[in-house]
Amino acid sequence: MSRQSILKPLLLSVVLSSSAVGLSGCGYNTLQAQDEQVAAAWSEVVNQYQRRADLVPNLVEVVKQYANHEQEVLTDVAEARSRAGSVQLTPEALNDPQAMENYQAAQAQMTSALSRLMAVSERYPDLKADQRFADLQAQLEGTENRITVARNRYIQEVQTYNTTVRQFPTNLTAKVFGLDAKPNFSVDNEKEISTAPKVDFGD
Repeated sequence: MSRQSILKPLLLSVVLSSSAVGLSGCGYNTLQAQDEQVAAAWSEVVNQYQRRADLVPNLVEVVKQYANHEQEVLTDVAEARSRAGSVQLTPEALNDPQAMENYQAAQAQMTSALSRLMAVSERYPDLKADQRFADLQAQLEGTENRITVARNRYIQEVQTYNTTVRQFPTNLTAKVFGLDAKPNFSVDNEKEISTAPKVDFGD
């Protein structure tokens, strides 16, 4: 075996090792790891919102049995659920501020519609006494709490990632690889999210 044939693989190994060290030193690996954490946190947000959406049909059906003439509220809930289901935001689309805004608006509409539905239930003692309704209330309340926790975690992960993207010298690496700061929940949403959900589910 010639000396040249021995040196080529050795040289290639040195170059690859140097490249790996260079990428690590400039924050590339940190950016990738934090990007994955953001995506994972977002997936949990979506899962909890979906959990809430899955409760709605059963909740509406129970309410109908006692308050069927509250059609406006029931229709609002159904339309809000449909809109929320139609506005999907994948981890790949998290860099789009408009997509984030649309998603937030759809979920806010769902929250508002459910709050009105709960307010209606206060006028129907028989509905409040229904065990199915009580069970769904408890599940909905628990889901709202999980949504709050999931959104808080997402906000924190995005803040960490965005700080890394903007700080020197990792901002240079981010620019080279086209990694931009991600949009987060709006300031109003952050204030709302930082406190426990205030939804009256009755006694």
